[in-house]
Amino acid sequence: MQGEDPFDEGATGVSILRQPKAVWATAGASVVAFMGIGLVDPILPSIAQGLDASASQVSLLFTSYFLITAFAMLVTGFVSSRIGGRKTLLAGLALVIVFAALSGTSSSVAELVGFRAGWGLGNALFVSTALAVIVGAAAGGSAAAILLYESALGLGMACGPLLGALLGDASWRYPFFGTAALMAIGFLCIAAFLKEQPKPAVKTSLLDPVKALGHGGLASVAASAFFYNYAFFTILAFTPFVLDMTPYKSGAVFFAWGLLLAVFSVLVAPRLQRRFGSLKVLGGSLVLLAADLLVLGYGSHTTAIVATIVSGAFIGMNNTVFTELALGVSDAPRPVASAGYNFVRWFAAAAAPFLAPKIEEWTDIHVPFVVAALAALVGAAVVGVRRTALNHEAEELEPVHAMEDSVTVFAE
Repeated sequence: MQGEDPFDEGATGVSILRQPKAVWATAGASVVAFMGIGLVDPILPSIAQGLDASASQVSLLFTSYFLITAFAMLVTGFVSSRIGGRKTLLAGLALVIVFAALSGTSSSVAELVGFRAGWGLGNALFVSTALAVIVGAAAGGSAAAILLYESALGLGMACGPLLGALLGDASWRYPFFGTAALMAIGFLCIAAFLKEQPKPAVKTSLLDPVKALGHGGLASVAASAFFYNYAFFTILAFTPFVLDMTPYKSGAVFFAWGLLLAVFSVLVAPRLQRRFGSLKVLGGSLVLLAADLLVLGYGSHTTAIVATIVSGAFIGMNNTVFTELALGVSDAPRPVASAGYNFVRWFAAAAAPFLAPKIEEWTDIHVPFVVAALAALVGAAVVGVRRTALNHEAEELEPVHAMEDSVTVFAE
C-alpha cells in the first residue's frame, strides 16, 4: 500500500464496480442508512409546524437519535462478535424499518423523538458492522471495498436531505415512510445475497471500548472529536431553522453540502494527508470550520447559504482524518478503539441539536454559531497540545491502510 493511490484502479487491481451482489446489497443499504442522518434536515420547520412544536423540541429528533447511537457503540461489537455480521446487519435494518415507519405515524413530537431513538439503535447496529461485512465480501482487496463504503457514506449524506425535501414537500411524514420502504428493500437484498461470515475469534465485551480510552492518544482524538462534532451538528440540526427555506430549497442546499462532504472525504483529504500530514490537515481544517461558522452566523442570508455549503468541505476532511487517527493512534484492536472513540463523540452530536436552539432563546440567533466556532477551535487546540500523544502513527499513517487494518482485525 505504501506510495500507492488507493483511488487509482491500479492500486486495487480490480475496479470497485466489479463486486459481488452481496457487496452491492450491503453498500446500497449503507447509502440509505446514512441518508437517515440528514433526512429530517429540510423538513424540521415543517415538523415543528405540523406537530405544533418549538425548534428546540424538534431538534430533539437528533438528540435522541445520537444519544442512543452513543450508548449503542458499547453494544454493537458485543452483539456482532456473538451472532455474526449478517445477523447484526439484518437486526439493525429490521429496527430501522419498524421505527422509521412508526416515526411517520407520530401524533406528537414526544412520540417522534422516541421513535427516532429506536431508529438510532438500529442504525448503529447496521453502520458499525457494514464496513467489515463489505470488506469480507468484496473483490479487489480492502482498498476497493473501503472506497466503496466511503462513497456510500458520502452519497447517503448528500441524498438524505434531497429525499427529505422531495417527499417532505407533500407531507413531513412521507420521508419516514420512504426510508422504511427503502430499508425493507435493503433487508431483502442482504437476506438474499449475503452469506454469513466467520465470527471473530475473540468476543468483545461491553467495557472494552471504555477501557481502550485509557490510552492517551485515543482519548485525545476522542476529546478533540467531541468538540468538533458539536460544531458539525450545530450546522446540521440548527441551520435549517436559521435559513428558514422551503423543503425544496433547504434540501438543495444540504444536497450541495453533502456533495462537498463526499468529495473532500473520499478524494481530497487523503491527498492532503500524504502531502502535509494528518495533524496539520486536521488542525487547519478545524480552524477554517470555526471561521466558516462565524461567517454563517453573522453573514446575510445568501452568505449563510454559501457558508453552509462550504462547511461540507471541512466536515468531509475532518471526518476522514478523525476516523483514521482513532483507528491507528493506539494499540487497541481497531474495532474496539473505534467504538470507544464513537462512544465519546456522539454525545456531542446529541448535545448540539438541543443546546443550539436553547442558546438562541437565551441570547440571539448569532451566539449558537459563536459557541460552535469556539468548540471547533477547542478541538484544534486539543490537537495542538496533544500533538506528541497523537503523533504515534499519525503522520506516517496511510489513510486506507489504517482502515484496512481495522476491518482485518474485525473480520478475523
